[in-house]
Amino acid sequence: MSQPPPVPESLLSATIEHLQRDAPFDRMEQEPLTYLVSHLRLGYYPKDAIILTPAHGVAQSFYVIKQGTVVGEQVDEGRADEGANWQLVQGECFPLGALLAARPVASVYRAVEDTFCYELPVEHFTELIRRSLPFRDFCTRRIANLLEQSTLVIQAQYSQKSNAQQSLRSALSTLIRRQPVTCRPETSIHDALQAMQEHRIGSIAIVDEHGGPAGMFTLADLLAKVALTRADISRPIGSFMSTDLVTLPPQAFAHEAAMEMARRGVHHVLIVDNRQLVGVISEKDLFSLQRLGLTEISAAIHNATASAALVPISEDIRQLAHNLLAQGVAAEQLTQFIATLNDLLTQRVIALACREAGLEGLEFCWLSLGSEGRQEQTLNTDQDNGIIFRVPTGGEAEQVRAALLPMAGRVNQALAECGFPLCKGNIMAGNPQWCLSLDEWDARFAAWVQRGDAPVLLQATIFFDFRPLYGVTDLARELRARLHQKIRENRLFLRNMVMNALGNRPPLGVIRDFVVSDADELPHSMDLKCNGITPFVDAARIYSLAAGLAETNTLRRLRGIGEQWHMEQKQINAWIDAFFFIQLLRLRVHHEQREQGRPLSNRVDPDTLNDLDRRILKEAFRQARKLQALLERDFQF
Repeated sequence: MSQPPPVPESLLSATIEHLQRDAPFDRMEQEPLTYLVSHLRLGYYPKDAIILTPAHGVAQSFYVIKQGTVVGEQVDEGRADEGANWQLVQGECFPLGALLAARPVASVYRAVEDTFCYELPVEHFTELIRRSLPFRDFCTRRIANLLEQSTLVIQAQYSQKSNAQQSLRSALSTLIRRQPVTCRPETSIHDALQAMQEHRIGSIAIVDEHGGPAGMFTLADLLAKVALTRADISRPIGSFMSTDLVTLPPQAFAHEAAMEMARRGVHHVLIVDNRQLVGVISEKDLFSLQRLGLTEISAAIHNATASAALVPISEDIRQLAHNLLAQGVAAEQLTQFIATLNDLLTQRVIALACREAGLEGLEFCWLSLGSEGRQEQTLNTDQDNGIIFRVPTGGEAEQVRAALLPMAGRVNQALAECGFPLCKGNIMAGNPQWCLSLDEWDARFAAWVQRGDAPVLLQATIFFDFRPLYGVTDLARELRARLHQKIRENRLFLRNMVMNALGNRPPLGVIRDFVVSDADELPHSMDLKCNGITPFVDAARIYSLAAGLAETNTLRRLRGIGEQWHMEQKQINAWIDAFFFIQLLRLRVHHEQREQGRPLSNRVDPDTLNDLDRRILKEAFRQARKLQALLERDFQF
């Protein structure tokens, strides 16, 4: 058989350059790229032409779309809805799964418009996998490979932003971490020191009746002007404050503040806007911006003696999340860091409130619900919590509830001040409906499992992910055991949960990449939480409840159900990678919204995403559909 004519050097270079616009070719070495291009052929498919179908037998070629659009249509699920289809565009490849398994494709691939595809015969595809590690890695763990490339891009972007924001070229307005702690000149030294102790700060600003700066009082002033002179601390602080102040507007730069501090020999700059004090920047703020860490934040939480002192710490947690993004920390670790610190902060708020309320002798457990219960919070997480308690012998539930509710209400309000908004649906421990005894929770769960209608299924998605956070954790473990027993006795409830979950399809389009809708906060957008994260969360919850697992975290649920449900580890890994990419994208969106001063939202316009992120998001949505198809198959009873 005659060999094909050699590819002209100019055409070879142009083809390589074209391929290198997309993954995985942008990471491949020159030699395997040359091998690839030397064995490609170009195929043309007019609109509506079938490119591949299961009837063609074992897949014989690897396709890369050069120009046009291809739709993949599922043919093995018995459904005619568009939810089983997806779209492939320029730079995307198919059918990797069929080629690697040496089997026919499971879908029909059809050209939506006039389409050109690079085609590589299967024997050269196999040889290319041998020659190129990046290509082999992409083919065998596609979504993980794409996610790693996206992480590198994110790291570069956030590092650049972080350096710009945290350098001496930053505007002072970007460095203000909290409202300034202030007092009036007539405030006693004693009261001012109490405020400094409560907020764990080393200085306090003194303002006049109009809110303008009048002076500063620092620990150095306390030593030199009060302690060493044995001054009466009931005297007004105005007599001891420093009036040699350095003031700058919010738009001034950090390097200007640093120079003024050095020039005047002071350690604080007062930020004044329209004659109002809006912030205080310390020398530490200027030169320790990169030192936020888990240990420092954790220690600050443990040392807080009042809930007000936790408010700036909650902002530190958000800043740490930004810094971790800049360092390229993986989505799984990033969400674990956020969840761990949020847990510590919440536990401290509860402990402080309990100490104030004097609840000795009461057995109760604070429950985290919803995304908090799953330890999957982002920066846009409101409160979902409840309380479970034990009624003492001879006592009544109402008496215990009456003692716990004031404390719970204070905790809910303190958490709101720390940036965790009050739940719009009032699913909070301060609501008597969700401050219940063990038997009351048991009865409520029993009624829900028995009914299984739409309102109950909505409640189940929040409450069945409960997790003990503070107090007598045995109460939560006992409630979990009772819930699993009820579900074992009523398997129809699981089927109802499945039907409810399948009603939420990932927003993949056929004519366009994604199905979008208009919302008040963002037109032409899709909801990454509802339509992206929730399909994974719902499926993992159902499988976990059916298996009787106590775990509530989606990642650990998926890993825990694999053996019981005979799932391939490779497939589970793909679901986990897909889940965490969407979670990471949500975090990025929230950071951008915060920087722009916009309300936090889970909606994103896909047209604002770069090509790599669009590609990974499509693959993530496809993985969600695969998981839903499996869910539908496994719960046919």
